[in-house]
Amino acid sequence: MGDAFTTFRDFSFAGTPLVVYLAAITALIAATLIIITLHLILGRRLKTEMTKSGRWIPLIQISRTLFLPSLWLLSVWVTLRLTGIIIPEPAANGLKAAAAAVITFLAARTAIILIEKAMKKLSERTGQDHRRIRPLISLIAFLLWTIAFIFLLDNLGFNISTLVAGLGVSGIAVAIAAQGILGDLFNYFVIFLDKPFELGDFIQFDDKIGTVEKIGVKTTRIRALSGEQLILANTNLVSTRIHNFKRMERRRVVFKFGVDYNTPHEQLKTIPAILQGIIEAQDQTAFDRSHFCGYGEYALQFETVYYILSSDYYEYMNIQQNINLDLHRIFETEAIRFAFPTQTVYLEGSQKSVDEHCDIK
Repeated sequence: MGDAFTTFRDFSFAGTPLVVYLAAITALIAATLIIITLHLILGRRLKTEMTKSGRWIPLIQISRTLFLPSLWLLSVWVTLRLTGIIIPEPAANGLKAAAAAVITFLAARTAIILIEKAMKKLSERTGQDHRRIRPLISLIAFLLWTIAFIFLLDNLGFNISTLVAGLGVSGIAVAIAAQGILGDLFNYFVIFLDKPFELGDFIQFDDKIGTVEKIGVKTTRIRALSGEQLILANTNLVSTRIHNFKRMERRRVVFKFGVDYNTPHEQLKTIPAILQGIIEAQDQTAFDRSHFCGYGEYALQFETVYYILSSDYYEYMNIQQNINLDLHRIFETEAIRFAFPTQTVYLEGSQKSVDEHCDIK
């Protein structure tokens, strides 16, 4: 029995005793069990944070993504250093390549997670829909993976000068050929960061008006007031003047009307007060002014200004309708006549005048 143990202890492979391999395997198994335990603890903690404030979620995810795999790689390296296992050069090169690939992957993945969390937090802070940042995150992820791949090739000993030069020439050619698409993509970032409008906003541009339905990487889609969907390139939309009615805190309304020239002076003086009373009786309104503003061709003209404390167009129309109805009722009661187009014709040699009523087109 003692001879067998001595033979087993003295047995070696590739210049390293077998007991050293056993010690290394035991250390790796222990490290793996510890890492699995930490992974389970972090997973349970992550579920707990999802039901609470969630402030530690990014740190936990990064720990599971980067810290635990790095800890396992570190345990392998420490085990090999402490046990002094002699690894053949081809196998050592393969392990170095694998370690470089894993570290590059973990670093790129961690950077993407950090950027994604930061941009989502920014979108939540600014009140934007987080779905709008998905194309931007995808583009950043693509660029980071490309850089990570080139970095890995360089660390593995490949000559990347030709590759980088080729990518540079190809990039210039693609940029020239697709400058319109790249312009729309750039303006998508402008819309995302500057926020001239958002999903659901009611906007007017040029002679069109409608509601924003979708903001894409290249185009923005707007449901026109007449029902059809307008598809516009982001470049064209950003370069035009936009009226965003959803952000209007209150609406200024100016309306005019005229009364008959035969209206008595005392009644003319009461009309501004009548308008003020009608407007102040409406909900969500603020009276500004009402004046006898001038003499028209066939009417004594009045101008009234008030504010509606809402951006809702339908509410504006309902309020204006109520004002018009109340004004008509009071004028009918007070025998004040609204003016309409008239002409007075004087006949030569006659003391009488003839009033002709005609429509002016």
